[in-house]
Amino acid sequence: MSNLPACPQCGSEYTYEDGTMLICPECAHEWSANDSESTESEGKVIRDANGNELQDGDTVTVIKDLKVKGSSSVVKVGTKVKNIRLVDGDHDIDCKIDGIGAMKLKSEFVKKV
Repeated sequence: MSNLPACPQCGSEYTYEDGTMLICPECAHEWSANDSESTESEGKVIRDANGNELQDGDTVTVIKDLKVKGSSSVVKVGTKVKNIRLVDGDHDIDCKIDGIGAMKLKSEFVKKV
């Protein structure tokens, strides 16, 4: 058996090589063998709208009015959000906003203070 890494997208162990690319037959994800080695050691970097790297515990400011799904309230431009937590998924940031409560935000709509 070859020693190929599992698919980074679906976790399938049935990956195979095609030239310099690795391919997953289950989800059809393709990636470079060099990418998989560097991704495992570095981890994912989340950046704000200006390109600054975000860390857990940072304070950010909202740069656009954001409608709160399922509610008539809005998170206004300039709202300061303290002590953010970075997570994986569609929305990069978990936080608590005064007057609204727990929220998930996308990093593209905030800037680091």
